[in-house]
Amino acid sequence: MTKPAGFRQLGEETRWRGRVVSAAVGRFAAPDGSQFEREVVRHPGAVSAVPLLDDGTVILVRQYRAAVDRQLLEIPAGKCDVAGEDRAVTARRELEEEIGMRPGRLDRLCDFLNSPGFCDEASTVFLARDLEPCDPSAQGVEESHMTIERVALGEVPELVASGEILDAKTIIGLCLTREMLGSEALPSRGQP
Repeated sequence: MTKPAGFRQLGEETRWRGRVVSAAVGRFAAPDGSQFEREVVRHPGAVSAVPLLDDGTVILVRQYRAAVDRQLLEIPAGKCDVAGEDRAVTARRELEEEIGMRPGRLDRLCDFLNSPGFCDEASTVFLARDLEPCDPSAQGVEESHMTIERVALGEVPELVASGEILDAKTIIGLCLTREMLGSEALPSRGQP
């Protein structure tokens, strides 16, 4: 990533530290020499994966998200909470834990910043193919109560437009998968 010319970080003071994130106040210098502060949330990063089946459907999870107090339809995902672990290894683990599938092939679709206006969380989205069943192992109360759903890639635009899918990583992952595969593999519900 390119840093803008003339801006620089002068320091940072952590004000709160939780199990997953911390909050800090950073001091910065602008190109004109003036100084300013910004609140910054520090996050270890996350991975997600689009589990694609041979029939052009994907496996999604419907999971409770406390921050928005709603059930959301999402691709499997998790935080990078093992120091030094390759993101592909983390994605494989999350697929096994959440949906009980082990990918034979895992391709990186993209990296993105979730909310760079206040948070440094960086995410990687993978496309998971050649899936083999394995035993799931739900981690935490939300995963213990989530459900698994299959969705045809052809339905994605309607699900996004209707607000059925609101999660950014899911929208990014599903749209990139549709783009990568092209229209030949996009059945809608009811099509073989």
